[in-house]
Amino acid sequence: MRHEYPVNVLCATLEVSASGYHAWTQRPPSLRAQANAALLPLIAQAYRTSRQTYGSPRITHWLHDHGQACGRVRVARLMRQAGLNRRPRRRFRPMSLTDSDHDLPVAPNRLLQQAQPVRPDAVWVADITYVETQEGFLYVVGILDRCSRRCIGWAMGDSLATTLPLAALDMALTQRRPTGGLLHHSDQGVQYASRNYRQRLTQAGVVPSMSRRGNCYDNAAMESFWSSLKRELVHRHTFASRAQARAAIFEWIEVFYNRERFHSALGYKSPVDFENQIN
Repeated sequence: MRHEYPVNVLCATLEVSASGYHAWTQRPPSLRAQANAALLPLIAQAYRTSRQTYGSPRITHWLHDHGQACGRVRVARLMRQAGLNRRPRRRFRPMSLTDSDHDLPVAPNRLLQQAQPVRPDAVWVADITYVETQEGFLYVVGILDRCSRRCIGWAMGDSLATTLPLAALDMALTQRRPTGGLLHHSDQGVQYASRNYRQRLTQAGVVPSMSRRGNCYDNAAMESFWSSLKRELVHRHTFASRAQARAAIFEWIEVFYNRERFHSALGYKSPVDFENQIN
């Protein structure tokens, strides 16, 4: 406030000496302040690299990977001071887009008896969500490897016909070529219970599993993936067309999520890096 009031008046009000104040203004920044000033550009770089999605835990791990020793509390404080805060989260409400009111065969929930897999291609999980565009809904099918959380199959279209999840399944089977014993978990939707989908699983030697009816939390890993997609991409954009949304989702999955995005359940590694580490 020295530009509004005389310095001697301010010092007298705050009960400090004028000489002490002038000495303080000439004093060089402390070592801690200098270290913070050097650290802040790296924090900003990590924040940009994460597409403005990382909070202080992931930023801290990014800094450690780049040779910077610092604590999460310090990073959080510097992020607040610089205004580098993630956008407020929208509440994610899991919902099923598939019709489970049918007379088709339903597989038991074999996932309940499965421990967390320690190798890829032991358990796959699948689900369907939608993205709003100005042309209408774009339906998105995904298949994740439950060990590495990698999205190994996906398909997008304007219809919920069984051909859409079949396209995602064929992509996953082509890319991974799993051996026997693989478990495929989904909800009880008519697409996954359809004759064509069941036949494709049988031909590939894949064992089906389905969530309890109306219980989306049986497929928590897939719901977490959809939550990340909506929060980090979809809710930040208005898509003029399905083609625009399709291109953005493709890039988010294949470039960012699978290869760059830190996952806390994987020790802050990306799915691809995690698979390379255990193979």
